[in-house]
Amino acid sequence: MTYLQPLHPTVPLTAFNRGKASKIFADVKKSGVTVVLKNNEPECVLLSPEDYNALIERVYDAELLRTAEERLKNYTPEDTIPFEEVAAKNGIDLAALPKEDIDLE
Repeated sequence: MTYLQPLHPTVPLTAFNRGKASKIFADVKKSGVTVVLKNNEPECVLLSPEDYNALIERVYDAELLRTAEERLKNYTPEDTIPFEEVAAKNGIDLAALPKEDIDLE
């Protein structure tokens, strides 16, 4: 699948051979992304660590969503067991459990 979007800042590959790598990396930190061109064609994309991590997190979230959607296709409320029933069958006294706030990520 091709995703078209206006190109971000670009830099020719030859700029790395001319000792401009430090400036290129500084620009990537500022802009977040730079496209490296070879023969006037995109060769690779440089991302800031922050943008890379954000991209990876979005991919991970999309995979989790797809997994959840697949599981929900087979979901039938009749096949579920209430939590209280599971706790009772396993001898867990829910009233005795400490009340704590839980952060879910």
